[in-house]
Amino acid sequence: MAASRYRRFLRLCEEWPVEETKQQRDLGSFLRQKVAQAFREGENTPIPDPEACDQMYESLVRIHTNFYKNKYPRLKDTTFTGVTVEDCRTILATDILRQMEDRKKGTWKRLREKFSAKKPEEDLK
Repeated sequence: MAASRYRRFLRLCEEWPVEETKQQRDLGSFLRQKVAQAFREGENTPIPDPEACDQMYESLVRIHTNFYKNKYPRLKDTTFTGVTVEDCRTILATDILRQMEDRKKGTWKRLREKFSAKKPEEDLK
């Protein structure tokens, strides 16, 4: 039974898209890491709680297939602020978040990082 569960999770990981704009914050990448950790021995991995494993798989399938989005359709594809899905994706992209972090820094800190020979990470050590 563990082999079939493992294959189902692998199939789900293959189908789940990876968003390149969300580096280190992508649900698809996170899911792949967790499946690799949970099934370290592949098909031979013992599963301590098969019911919980099946429930987790079914929940992930519902998320992947947009079950609730289809079950409860929205009248508009915007939020109460008027922001569209594409605008949200753009705002949450890793590059945009980095730019926002750079803007939060003061002028002195930006100049220091620009002309410093050391990397900013080394300053923290």
